[in-house]
Amino acid sequence: MRTPIHANSNGDRWYLCRGDDPVDVFVFHEPNGPSGRMPSRIELTAFLASGSGSPEHRTLLTMIGSLVGATHAGSGTPPRGPEAGAAGAEPTPGEAAALT
Repeated sequence: MRTPIHANSNGDRWYLCRGDDPVDVFVFHEPNGPSGRMPSRIELTAFLASGSGSPEHRTLLTMIGSLVGATHAGSGTPPRGPEAGAAGAEPTPGEAAALT
């Protein structure tokens, strides 16, 4: 599986790819034909660590950010209140005295 990340005006292309194993995620760089360079697989951590601020880096980070936004869309701020299970807990002696 591969998803386009970026194509520059020179014809270089970058893809976000997943191998057979779901945790095998990497960037595939396909250089333009005339450059004579070979296509290359770049481990995702290495690609992100190089963080040169290039358009392909910014685009990938935007893609990742949109996934986080989509996952949390509509969730809003979690409601405030007692922790789970706290409603049935007995008050401490100090809390009991303050209630009376």
